Formats: sequence, C-alpha cells, structure tokens
Amino acid sequence: MSLVVVGSMALDSIETPFEQRDDVWGGSATYFSAAASHFTEVQLVAVVGNDFPEEVVSFLEGRGVDLAGLTRTDGPTFRWKGRYAYNMEDRETLDTQLGVFEHFDPELPDGYRDAELVFLANIDPDLQRKVLGQVKKPRLVACDTMNFWIEGKLEALKKTLASVDLLIINDGEARQLAGEHNIVRAAKAIREMGPERLIVKRGEYGAMLFDGDHVFVAPAFPLFDVIDPTGAGDSFAGGLMGYLAGVDEVNQTTLRQAMIAGSALASFTCEGFGLDRLRKVENGQIKERIAAFRALTHFEELGDAALSTVA
Repeated sequence: MSLVVVGSMALDSIETPFEQRDDVWGGSATYFSAAASHFTEVQLVAVVGNDFPEEVVSFLEGRGVDLAGLTRTDGPTFRWKGRYAYNMEDRETLDTQLGVFEHFDPELPDGYRDAELVFLANIDPDLQRKVLGQVKKPRLVACDTMNFWIEGKLEALKKTLASVDLLIINDGEARQLAGEHNIVRAAKAIREMGPERLIVKRGEYGAMLFDGDHVFVAPAFPLFDVIDPTGAGDSFAGGLMGYLAGVDEVNQTTLRQAMIAGSALASFTCEGFGLDRLRKVENGQIKERIAAFRALTHFEELGDAALSTVA
C-alpha cells in the first residue's frame, strides 16, 4: 500500500551530557521516511531552504523515497537546537528558527492523492486537515502532535483528531490533551475525540496501544549506549506505518507486530547522532533486533504450582 508522510526536514544542533553537534540531519519527515523505507515505498511532502544538504536528498532517494513532494525554497531551512538532561529523556529547546517552514503550505502531487496510508507528522493541525482534504480514500490516517499545538490550537487539533484513525503521541502530551493524570483514563478521553486507536510513546519504557478494550505494551529495547534520542519517536512511527503498509489488514495482531517493528527502528536511531546509525542499518540487523524483542517479551505459561494453595 502507498504511504504518504507530511512533515518537517530540518538541521538540528544537539547537546547531550557527552557530546555536542551542529547541523545534524533531522526533521520528522526525514526520520520517518528513513525508517519506513525499510518496509515500503514512501512519498514525502516537506519544504527545505537552499542551505539544505544535497547529501540528505541523495540518501533518501537511495532508500527509494519519492521526493516529488519536496519543495526547495529560497531562505534558510528549519533549524532546532536542544539540550538533553543526563537521563537522556528530558530535553530543553534552546532555539527554534522556522525559516522556510514558517510558510509551509503542503500541496500533494497528483500521484500522492490516492495514498492508502497517510501519516501527518507534527505540524499545525490546520495544515494536517488541509492534507486530508487532498487525499481521496485513505485506508488509515495516523498523526502526531505536540504540547505546542495542545496549548495554542486545541480546538483546531480536535477538529483534526475527528478525522484521524490512529494518534501517536507521547505520555505527557496524552495526559495534557485529555486533562487526565491516569494514562488509561487519558486514552479513553482521547479516543472519544475521534481516533479509534491510540499509541502512547513512553520513551525508555516503550509504547502502549489502546484499541477498544485491548491494551498492548511494547518494551523499548535495552541499549548499552544511548547516544542521541532525537527522532526516535518519528522513527518509531515510520517503522510502524511502513510495516502496516505491507499487510492486508490493520487489526490488533498487525498493530502489535507494527509496534515491534517501530520500536526496533527507534532503537537504532538512539545508537547514533541524528541519522548516523539509522542510515547505515541493514535489513538483517533489523530482523535480528525484532527477534530479540520477541525474546524480551516471551514467557511460558505459569504452572499451578506457582500459586499458593492458601486462598
């Protein structure tokens, strides 16, 4: 099935407790496409400035990503600067320069409008709805959002969510959006806004799927070294949506499988700065890591002797 992603391509400056780098390849659409391209062909819609490295474009083309929807405009590319705390989970935004992304007005090429799967990365919810108005009959629409839109454009976001099948959002933003401290209650409240399914990203603690009364928890892969978690969430979404593009039906079984695929790609992202590790990972390594996830979560049924005879 065809897969369209609409989001950002950026140059990041990243500071961790152990290293600092500038002009790192980034952006939600970049990470998403790099991850999803291991499973399916991706059609990308984004805007970059005339300072954006051609090497990034060549990398994505080499991965089979369709860049007919990529626009290069005079002006600077979107830039983000952030600093991570020692736990590599909490981060502080030090600077944001929107550049040409400030006037991003996504227009899908004609060949993208029949897409069966659509992923709306973290952009203005009004733009997300504009994209949905350009696709014909997608089988699955998924989106991401963030606290900036929850705080500043809540009503617009709710309008978007009414047309979304799957929302992928992090733990804190799920609680903020729902106005609920308890994540199970938050999931119920969010699904009442429109999305039939919800995936809550929980960083080093994995991700949770809420689908009706069904709940599934996928662990995060225990890494010996976390170099840079930037883009892990977008890589997770890319792996998940890329896997779903190759199945006949989106159901609880395939969603569970897709979450493991996404978690595997996210784990590789964390092993290098920006796309350093993800751009080099091979399909055989991805298969090995998915097998390792299966070993992480498998256990045999407990026998009767495991329970006390005392009621």
